[in-house]
Amino acid sequence: MSSTTYVGPRNDPYTVREGGAAPPPTSWRRRLRYLGPSVVISGAIVGSGEMILTSGLGAAAGFVMLWWVLLSCWIKSLIQAELARYTLVSGDTYVRAINRLPFQIRIGRGHVSFAVAISLIALVPSLVGLGGVIGGAGQALTLLVPAVPSTLAAGLLAAITIAVLITGSYRILENVMLALVMIFTGATLVCAILMQGTEFAVTRAELASGFTFSFPPEFIVAATAVYGFTGVNSLEISAYQYWCVEKGYPNFIGRSDAPGWETRARGWIKVMQTDVWVTLALLTCATVPFYMLGAGVLKKLGKEPDGLETLSMLSEMFTQTLGPWSLWLFGVGAFCILFSTMISAVAGGARYIPDYIMELGYLKRQNLAARKSWIRGYCTVGPIFCFTVYMWIQNPRLLITISALVAGLLLPIQSGAVLWLHKKRMDPRIRPGRGIRAGIWAIFLVELALVGFVIRYVALEPFLN
Repeated sequence: MSSTTYVGPRNDPYTVREGGAAPPPTSWRRRLRYLGPSVVISGAIVGSGEMILTSGLGAAAGFVMLWWVLLSCWIKSLIQAELARYTLVSGDTYVRAINRLPFQIRIGRGHVSFAVAISLIALVPSLVGLGGVIGGAGQALTLLVPAVPSTLAAGLLAAITIAVLITGSYRILENVMLALVMIFTGATLVCAILMQGTEFAVTRAELASGFTFSFPPEFIVAATAVYGFTGVNSLEISAYQYWCVEKGYPNFIGRSDAPGWETRARGWIKVMQTDVWVTLALLTCATVPFYMLGAGVLKKLGKEPDGLETLSMLSEMFTQTLGPWSLWLFGVGAFCILFSTMISAVAGGARYIPDYIMELGYLKRQNLAARKSWIRGYCTVGPIFCFTVYMWIQNPRLLITISALVAGLLLPIQSGAVLWLHKKRMDPRIRPGRGIRAGIWAIFLVELALVGFVIRYVALEPFLN
């Protein structure tokens, strides 16, 4: 297909329905009324990566990797927004878009792209990571009620997750996430600010060391895990496309052959971009304080969170700065962070599972009832599987690190997919400018280099020494 040929939305009532086009809001205030996907995805973004992995990197490396944490937060949001640009105007879901990439192989009853095949394999490690998330949430409850074992608490949370998600309601999920996001973001910010009045206060020299752009190779695994799970990771980028669909953005734009399509497309793209920047602001406000607390408190105490003591050690970021009473503050905040991550991650995964089944040729795209059944089924089976994983390996940081490394390795596929989809399949009227394309190319090359470093230092190191 030539770079100037565009194929409009397919006959998929999940994304674009007849008569659904609507004019976009024209002011900043009116755009705010249509935000929502950012709130849901923030429940997954500001979670295990920030609290466990980012704090753990700070505890190990000190302030020297602060620049890396900021980079991990910021640059992937561009991929999130530009992939959503394609989703909004094409009528494709995420999996369908990725399946349009070249290098097709036959699986099941249909042909899927190599990228889809790799993503299918990555589903298992992603659920392994959620085992660490639900286990961490269970440990947070155990901090508050020591008589309750973390395994029992994790089982209870798995049951609650199923109960919340079984309705398949976007509106219910959006309201739950809004409350939890406000709680945990506020708690961490307050703690990081008050830390400056204690013996763990951050000095100017320590802060300056975080911008020397040093990258000690001994932290390559921890840094890659942070990049994979801090900010928007590959799973959250894919889930975001479905939240945009369920919010109605592609439907509001309508078909490309309808009058006024370009104006509507540009207007709703601005709404989506506003939504993405809200996400970026939320995750930055929550991520940086966790790193500062890890580097400022845990590093000086010589403690790295791990195993059954993961949440107990992390709680010292609060108790050492605010006093013993703050154990409850940390416990409630940690629970909100991890439980919201669990809810939004399972709900997001449930959205693209039916798409995999469709692309494999086992489900028709017009069968919305079957799509809803698959969503409910995954929302039931997923939490049970995650709880089982934690029962087997009761080490939240290890489980989340495994998932984060796999998520990091998938990121070049997504940034490369954006470049290909923009060039080959996007309507030239609403393609991004050269500056954005150059930025995507830079991100793609950085992520490829990171994959190379991981292979060098993790997979090949035993054979090279």
